[in-house]
Amino acid sequence: MSKKVLIMTGDAVDCLEVYYPYYRCLEEGIDVTIASPTKKKLQTVCHDFLPTMETFTELVGYKIDSDASVDDINPADFDALIIPGGRAPEYIRMNKKVQDIAAHFLQENKPMGVICHGQLVLTTIREHIQGRSMTAYTCCRPEVEAAGANYVEKMVVVDGNLVTGHAWPDLPGFMREFFNLLNVKETVSV
Repeated sequence: MSKKVLIMTGDAVDCLEVYYPYYRCLEEGIDVTIASPTKKKLQTVCHDFLPTMETFTELVGYKIDSDASVDDINPADFDALIIPGGRAPEYIRMNKKVQDIAAHFLQENKPMGVICHGQLVLTTIREHIQGRSMTAYTCCRPEVEAAGANYVEKMVVVDGNLVTGHAWPDLPGFMREFFNLLNVKETVSV
């Protein structure tokens, strides 16, 4: 029976951080559901660096369909959760159902992959990440530490059932560790 992975996101998700895990899971025969606050066609964004800017830039990316509203998701139906970054985590983290879904995977010790700004969702359920080690995009460090987690200056960090990634360039290692937690042997080399 195929594993089931939930990707929880919203508008302004980083395009690479949603498409890469989505297609890698499909390549491995994993059933993937994308859920957002509202079932809709989501607008992705492309974050990159320009030599003239001190921070990243944001460009409009491709669109991707959300399969379901988070209100219609029963997290018990899924084997694992991925929370991509971008700006989506800034606003989806305020949704109580998003918080409940994320908490479920931590409470039940199910595999969970969170990358870049996705860790902002975890800061709203701080009781579940206190003392956990994780990485995140550098500018999220204050929020991660304020929530009681230990920020680690590495590109990918695994702490029990939780794998965290720094940013989109770290997706190959992030997905490798996610598949290790999910107990899926990769058939496609990265």
